[in-house]
Amino acid sequence: MKRVILFIVTNLAIILVLGVVLSLLGVDRILDEQGIGLDLGNLLVFAAVFGFGGSFISLAISKWTAKRLTGARVIKSPSSSNEAWLVTIVQRQAERAGISMPEVAIYDSPTVNAFATGMRRNNALVAVSTGLLQSMNQEEAEAVLAHEVSHVANGDMVTLALVQGVVNTFVIVLSRVVGHLVDRYIFKTERGHGMGFYITSIAAQIFFGILASTIVLWFSRHREFRADAGGADLAGREKMIAALERLGKAPAEPLPDQMSSFGIYGNMGQGLRRLFMTHPPLEERIAALKEGR
Repeated sequence: MKRVILFIVTNLAIILVLGVVLSLLGVDRILDEQGIGLDLGNLLVFAAVFGFGGSFISLAISKWTAKRLTGARVIKSPSSSNEAWLVTIVQRQAERAGISMPEVAIYDSPTVNAFATGMRRNNALVAVSTGLLQSMNQEEAEAVLAHEVSHVANGDMVTLALVQGVVNTFVIVLSRVVGHLVDRYIFKTERGHGMGFYITSIAAQIFFGILASTIVLWFSRHREFRADAGGADLAGREKMIAALERLGKAPAEPLPDQMSSFGIYGNMGQGLRRLFMTHPPLEERIAALKEGR
């Protein structure tokens, strides 16, 4: 319930902020002055504000959201040898990767996972589950941390937000164009927009959104291979392979939906469901490392 409430409140806040931005830009309609044709300029601004704005606001608050969704506790002053080890390893890896020291956190979960997030390479968060620390030895955990630090160093969170913003923009534009055409030529609305526009636009946005998500998820899977390779460079190839093999045996589960692309382990699937996987299958990631890819 806490996750649902946080999701609803966050999205309502984003919509409110973007609505204010549109108002300041003077974009209060997507029809021309006669109320007949689409004002493509206004439509593009509207789509870009919501497409990129929502994506980047979500990224800007990603650390705050992640901490609250997982209950992650940032290690400000290590209180145990495990915490001291985590901070030391991340600091060493960050220096080698050429980024500022991320915040290091632990979250309470019996499942084996870890994630990295943050709007900038030099202001990121790396977190691991208690289940990971209990299930993996230090060499395997070191490789997982290296994988997450590589995500940060590669700027993957920002790039994913850009990709999401582009596809969001196209989805919004295309759905409104389809809704407009259906409203004009099938429902015969001559001025303004009738119910046909709103119903069709919503249906088209859902349809195009599902198609567009396959592009975003393809990129999400592609970046996992890069982060595995980066983790192998920082921690050692054999350690990275061992960590992924351990993931295949441990009780690993994806992170909450809003964060599913951030973790080292994500949702799996077969057939068409593979198009909607946030992460490649572990056996493919291990094979890529063994082949030096």
